Order: sequence, then structure tokens, then C-alpha cells
Amino acid sequence: MTTRRRITANLPADLLSDAMEVTGKGVTETLVTGLDLVRRTRAYRSAMALRGKVALKIDLDESRERSRR
Repeated sequence: MTTRRRITANLPADLLSDAMEVTGKGVTETLVTGLDLVRRTRAYRSAMALRGKVALKIDLDESRERSRR
């Protein structure tokens, strides 16, 4: 079970309303979805920072267990 925190936040009503309309969920679920997107964005940026820095030599045919033609 995850730890939960109860918070009080002053949010722009129109922003929250628009976000809830997009998610089709309530306030809490919408905020959790938004915070999860923030976390995913950080992970994406970290992965993109590695772009071009990791050298991979993969033989696709071998990895797919196919014989070469």
C-alpha cells in the first residue's frame, strides 16, 4: 500500500476543470494523472539525454532467431 498525503492547493479553476474534462475523472484522479505525467516526463528526458551516447551493436536477425538470407 502506498503512503498518501492530504494537501491543500490553490489551483486555477479553469485549468482544473479543463484537466478533469480531458481525463474524465475526479479531482484527485486528475491530479494523480498529472503528477504521473510529470514523473514520466523526467524519465523521458533522462533517457533522451543518453541518446547517441550508448553504443549498441545488435544483430536483429540473430536476436529474432532468424537465419540470414
